Amino acid sequence: MFPEGRGVRCGRSRAPPDRGRATPPRRNTLHPPTPITYAEVVVDGLVRAWVDGWVLSRGAAPPVVEPWGRTIDMGMAQHVTRHVLSATGDQVEETTVRKVADAVTGTGVWLKVFAEPSRVTPWLGEGWWVDPEPGCLMSTRLGTHGSPAATPLPVPDGYRLRTWSSGGVTRVMIAAPDGSFAARGQIAPTGTTAVVDQMETSPDHRRRGLGTLVMHTLTRSALARGAEIGVLGGTPDGRALYESLGWRVEAPLTSARSTGRS
Repeated sequence: MFPEGRGVRCGRSRAPPDRGRATPPRRNTLHPPTPITYAEVVVDGLVRAWVDGWVLSRGAAPPVVEPWGRTIDMGMAQHVTRHVLSATGDQVEETTVRKVADAVTGTGVWLKVFAEPSRVTPWLGEGWWVDPEPGCLMSTRLGTHGSPAATPLPVPDGYRLRTWSSGGVTRVMIAAPDGSFAARGQIAPTGTTAVVDQMETSPDHRRRGLGTLVMHTLTRSALARGAEIGVLGGTPDGRALYESLGWRVEAPLTSARSTGRS
């Protein structure tokens, strides 16, 4: 359980739990009773929330529960299936990673492990490509940083913002003055948590506040649907923006794709 103001930086493992405190019984943190406090959502609950929100956001098959985490079928040539391990940081075990990785023989299968690539890569063996830019699992208490969530942010002159919802997912697009793509993002609420996904800003339109505008608009939508905690899988490019908006790193994230065995 993470107290207020604490998190895990990319590249560093989580601090060990306070052995002097009694460990509360495990409970369902994905749909806890309201009201909740931020510290009540422990990291393993964030992993489950991220999986459920990602599945909704991408239109993937319902996750299959495994002893070590979740398996999700995506059905694309370069993204057939993904295996997400539920353990994080120091709790990630070499034997588990090797067991899951060794069972994969085909191409296009992804493995998501919440640990540093320097630890995970040697465990994967032959036939795996590891993303050289490690990500992070990040979270925030929605609507508590920066401008009040109830107040829309202004759209920069000449830009056009469009918001729409379909299948439980809200999407935001910003078009440039000439009509070309400028920025986008989407959010998938699942109960009291909501997963931010597909955040992107065109290189030609960065440093103009568009990413902040997209995130703020998504946050307002999720709050209106009862979400309280935001979760996302951050990239190195996006991490600075998210941290400036009050998000914090909870665990490192290694992404690996099966390329097949020779």
